[in-house]
Amino acid sequence: MRLESLPIGAATRLTRSPGQVPATIADVDESGWLEVARTAQSDRSRLIAMWGNEAPDGIFSANAAYECEDGILWARLVTGRSPHPGGSFPDLAVIFPCASRMQRAIFDLTGLRARDAQDNRPWLNHGNWPSDYFPLQKQATGVERFESSEADYPFVQVAGDGVHEIAVGPVHAGIIEPGHFRFSVVGEKVLRLEERLGYVHRGVERLFERTPASGGHRVAGRIAGDSTVAFSWAYCMALEQACGTAISSRALYMRALLLERERVANHLGDLGALGNDAGFAFGLAQFSRLKEDWIRMNAHAFEHRYLMDRVVPGGVAVDIRPETGTALARQCDHIEREVHALRRIYEDQSGLQDRFAGTGRLTAEVAGHFGVRGMVARASGHPFDVRAALQPAPYDEVAVKAASDPRGDVAARVAVRFAEIDESLRLIRALLAGLPAGPVAVDMKPCTTPSRGTGWVEGWRGDVFVAIEVDAGDVVSRCHCHDPSWQAWPALEHAIIGNIVADFPLINKSFNLNYAGHDL
Repeated sequence: MRLESLPIGAATRLTRSPGQVPATIADVDESGWLEVARTAQSDRSRLIAMWGNEAPDGIFSANAAYECEDGILWARLVTGRSPHPGGSFPDLAVIFPCASRMQRAIFDLTGLRARDAQDNRPWLNHGNWPSDYFPLQKQATGVERFESSEADYPFVQVAGDGVHEIAVGPVHAGIIEPGHFRFSVVGEKVLRLEERLGYVHRGVERLFERTPASGGHRVAGRIAGDSTVAFSWAYCMALEQACGTAISSRALYMRALLLERERVANHLGDLGALGNDAGFAFGLAQFSRLKEDWIRMNAHAFEHRYLMDRVVPGGVAVDIRPETGTALARQCDHIEREVHALRRIYEDQSGLQDRFAGTGRLTAEVAGHFGVRGMVARASGHPFDVRAALQPAPYDEVAVKAASDPRGDVAARVAVRFAEIDESLRLIRALLAGLPAGPVAVDMKPCTTPSRGTGWVEGWRGDVFVAIEVDAGDVVSRCHCHDPSWQAWPALEHAIIGNIVADFPLINKSFNLNYAGHDL
C-alpha cells in the first residue's frame, strides 16, 4: 500500500527532512475511516497504532496510523465535541484484531468507544477510577487520588474435563513490571492463556502536555529504560518534522550509533537470560559479562551507561573524539569474537537445543494476523525492518540487512538475536568510518503555528512510533507513543498454546515484551 494510492481525498503531506519518514495526515469521515482500514488489510499492510484525543477546543477524535510501503498514513476521525453521548467510532478490530486492546485503552483514557466492538472490557482502568473519569479528557486535572477499589476482571473461562486454571502475577519475583497471566491447562499442557496488563498507569501522555515540547524527549526516553534511545529519537523525529527542523548529517549518524549500541546491549542481556531460563547458567554469566563491558563503554564514550537523554531535539547531546571512535570500533571486534564463540557453544549444547527447538512456535500466519513486527516477527518469517524498508538517513547509506528466520520458535528468536548483533556491529563500524564532520546539534525554534509530526524508529524490540501535535510556542497539545509490544502480547498468548506451563518463562523471555509501554 502506497500513500498516493489511498482513498483519502484531501490530505496533508508532512514535510520531510533527511532522517525523517514520509507521513501523510488525512481527516476522514466514518466511511473513509473504514475504507482506509479495509484497503490497508487487502494490501497486507498493517495498523501501527490507535489513540484518542481531545483538542483544546473540546473536539474529540479517533486516530489511527498505518504502515505504507513509502511511509505512514495518519487517519483522523472527528467524533464530536463531547464523547457522551455519541462519542464513538467504527470498530477496527474486525479488520485488524490487534486494534481491540488499543480501542479498549482509548475508552479508558478518553471516553471514546469503539462502536459494536465485541470486547469492551476495561484495559487500563482496573476499577480504581470512577465510571465517569477519563484521565485524558481536558476536564481531568491529572492529580486525582482515588481509593483503591480493584474490580474483578471477567477472564474468559475454559471448561472441560480436567481443565483447571493457574493464575500467575501480577506481582512477580524479581523487578519486572506487574502483569497477570491466567493459564487454562489440562495437566501441564496449556490450552489457553489470557493476559491482563496496565496495572501501573503512569500518566505519561498527560505529562507530555505539562512538559515543554523542547523537553519532551526526556519524558519519551523514560517510557522504557531498555529503549530510551528508540523512544527519544522517535519523539525528536516527530517534533522536528512538526517544526520543520533539519538536523545535521553528523547528528543522524550519532543517533544511529546510539541506537545500534542500545540494540546490542539488549540482545546480549537477553541471550544470557535465555540460557539461564533453559538451565544453562554459564550463558548468563558470560553474556552478562559482555553486556557489562558494553554499557561501561557507553558511560565512557557517551557519559551514560544506558544512553539516557543523549538524543535531544535538534540532534544529540554528546559528540565523540577520534580516539573514542577507535575504541568503539575495537570493542566491536572484541565483542564479535566473543559472541561467535558463545554462539557455537549454544548451538552445540544439547540441553539448550532441546529446550529451544520447537518451543513457543509463533507461525507466520499468527504473526501477520496480529500485525506483529520487530525481532519476534522476523523470527517468524516476516523480515520487515524500518531501517531496511524505509531507509531513513543515515541507514540509506549503510544498507541494513534485516535478519530473518522462518521457524518461529525460541530457537529462531535466539538465532535472530545473534544475527542482529552481527549486523549492528557491522553498522556501528560503518557509521564510525563514515561519520561526517559538522555540528551534532542545531537550534530548535518552537513552532509558530499548530503543527503535527510523526516519528518511526526501529528499536531493538521493533518499531517505535510517536505522533505529536504541538501548538504555537513550546507547547505539546498531544503526544502518543506506541511500543511494538501492543501487537506482540496477543501473539504470545497463541505461542504458548500446546506447550507445558514450565516452558512459559522461556517463551516469555524469548519475546521479552514491554510491560511499561502499555502503562503510559
